[in-house]
Amino acid sequence: MESPELVGTPWPAHDVETLPWRQQMRAGTRADRMLSSVDATIPPMIAERDYLPPVKTTVTSEEALLAAAQADTDAEGHSAAMSRFMMRTESVASSKIERITADAVDYAKALAGNRSNTSATSMVAASTALHSLVTAVGERGRFELDDLLVAHRALMKDDPMEADYAGRLRDLQNWIGGSDYSPRDALHVPPAPERVPALIEDLITYLNRDDVPVLTQAAIGHAQFESIHAFTDGNGRIGRAMVSAVFRRRGVTRNAVVPLASGLLAKREAYFAALGDYRKGEPAPLIDLFARSARSAAICSRDSIARIKALPDEWMDELKPRKGSAAAALIPAFYDHPVMTAAEIERRSGSSTPAAYLAIDQLVEAGFIEEITGRKRDRVWVASELLAELDDLDRRIQVAMMT
Repeated sequence: MESPELVGTPWPAHDVETLPWRQQMRAGTRADRMLSSVDATIPPMIAERDYLPPVKTTVTSEEALLAAAQADTDAEGHSAAMSRFMMRTESVASSKIERITADAVDYAKALAGNRSNTSATSMVAASTALHSLVTAVGERGRFELDDLLVAHRALMKDDPMEADYAGRLRDLQNWIGGSDYSPRDALHVPPAPERVPALIEDLITYLNRDDVPVLTQAAIGHAQFESIHAFTDGNGRIGRAMVSAVFRRRGVTRNAVVPLASGLLAKREAYFAALGDYRKGEPAPLIDLFARSARSAAICSRDSIARIKALPDEWMDELKPRKGSAAAALIPAFYDHPVMTAAEIERRSGSSTPAAYLAIDQLVEAGFIEEITGRKRDRVWVASELLAELDDLDRRIQVAMMT
């Protein structure tokens, strides 16, 4: 038999309490309406708890952190452009885990402010929320409750069903899976709403510790947040953004984020199963999955970073714009802001309207940018090669996770 040191130290399973349940409105089946009680989980308090993963998981975690640090170093000197690119990759994959998808064109339109596609708008909101949380935690060096609330508000404020709850801890019972109308046959019933504030405060204390291995802290912190399910909706995306914020706070990343959500997307069922294992008192499967996802994401990201860093010089060499021209100004502008409206292009070109449109024509003819609305007014141009790289990185990370 292996020693406890080899298999990992114990971690408490969730408790359960039976709560009265009464449906608030007549909906669903008779079984939904007749449900009178629900077994809600009680996650353990973890602020002062320690967990030692199995040796193999620890080794995988160290390899992942090294790969993440190497990718982050590659992004140095280009942190603004790389941070936007990597955050978009992460937030798009995180949204896909929740079955929220949109094609590249609709996503680009949403980046430019078009709200016609709700899924694309939601994906952009996820990127905004991720940036908000990572930046706030990174600058302050610690998590605070308000960071989570602000990020959740950014994520959900334009959601037609959830806007009223944006940026608020839940005050009602929620559940995962099962019926849409009651917790009947739910896969997981989070704790009663009155338990949420204390559990979140306890989690934040855990996340602010510096004596916990980084990937262990990120994985356990994420799983604990998913168990608490502190918001009425958006918990998965905020919980995965929390992982990137842990990496930033602990100094693993300074210039970009590691899009490990693409790895989790490739192993979606294993990811949800590992969250279930955590609730049973077994954190190791999730830590191991996070480590493998982070390592695959970091290694694949280095190729994307190298290609993206080379783009402005390649465009300059091919187009050879006149120094000080609108085209010369727009090449680095599209590098930092790959989706722009006509007004943004004119402003960033520093030139007159005719000169800006002449530069647009040059960039379009060279194949560097393309117009995506098909309209004569309110047009939007996108650096298609950059957005294609976003999709390609997500695909390569998923392939790496399957090998």
